[in-house]
Amino acid sequence: MPEASISSDLAHKSCKACEGKVAKLSDQQVASLSKQVPQWERAGGEISRTFKFANYYETMAFVNATAWISNREDHHPDLEVGYNKCRVRYSTHSVGGLSENDFICAAKVDGLLTL
Repeated sequence: MPEASISSDLAHKSCKACEGKVAKLSDQQVASLSKQVPQWERAGGEISRTFKFANYYETMAFVNATAWISNREDHHPDLEVGYNKCRVRYSTHSVGGLSENDFICAAKVDGLLTL
């Protein structure tokens, strides 16, 4: 499975505060940004991706690295963690859908696997 390149435009951006300042993205904007994170699926006003690992240790290392990105960007996903997998889901609750922040964080999380 090919991984997204850390050099994507999104991966070099930083999240911006959304509350009261940003409208949710249009379908056209979502389609355009989705091209930079092609492994992520869009459903129900969110984007998500399931990452698979060899064991629990690798899964938890990924979860901790994702938490570090989330804290730094101040944009937090929903995580579903199992023994050898983690599902990451992004949406921007304050806008009632997707914002550029969701795609920025998705690109940064993808970059964890290319380092």
